Amino acid sequence: MSHVIIKNIERPDQNTIERLKSFGTATVHEAMGRTGLMNPYLRPIYDTAKVCGTAVTVSAHPGDNLMIHAAIEMCQPGDVLVVTVTSDNTDGMFGDLLGVSAQSRGVEGLIIDAGVRDTTELTKMKFPVWSKAISAKGTVKATPGSVNIPVVCAGAIVNPGDVIIGDRDGVVIVPKEDVEKVAQAAQAREDREAIVRQRLAKGELGLDIYGLREKLQNLGVTYVDKDTVKVES
Repeated sequence: MSHVIIKNIERPDQNTIERLKSFGTATVHEAMGRTGLMNPYLRPIYDTAKVCGTAVTVSAHPGDNLMIHAAIEMCQPGDVLVVTVTSDNTDGMFGDLLGVSAQSRGVEGLIIDAGVRDTTELTKMKFPVWSKAISAKGTVKATPGSVNIPVVCAGAIVNPGDVIIGDRDGVVIVPKEDVEKVAQAAQAREDREAIVRQRLAKGELGLDIYGLREKLQNLGVTYVDKDTVKVES
């Protein structure tokens, strides 16, 4: 198997990425037709963590962070490191020293389908991280991998240059060719939800706003008085 570090990747227009920063992962996920969401076992190391940036992808050997070091050299301001491993692993592959190095390159955050360590220091640095595990177990730097190739991370396909959005609700991937379309769809969804929120606050029911009474009827659900219900013994 060959191992490569691809130096030049295509990134979406920065202005469009900025528009996506105002939306949460749930909104973006729904705006894309309920696609692009990573598995929910990835959790932020602190509750206020939030990230939106372009993916620099890493395929690494489990328990070996050599390729993360290599990937940081490829990063530009606004990038997000997306790290996957070739088999299941929870070792602490990223710590505060790598965090310092990444921040010096303008990296916005880390998504890793493995473990991290030094989370107290990373939190103090306000370096947002989503990981499968937190583990003090260290790693080696001995095995080749690849940088900026398509990867599967936490069940989702990520291509270099895709936009990564993460918050307390999870992590979602926007394909780089769809960024403008998704930004428009997310804004339209937020506008609709603002109107619905006002109606709900005034006491209207979701049953009426969303036309769900007819759906209940079509599904055969009926309203009855308690005394008329027969309980089978």
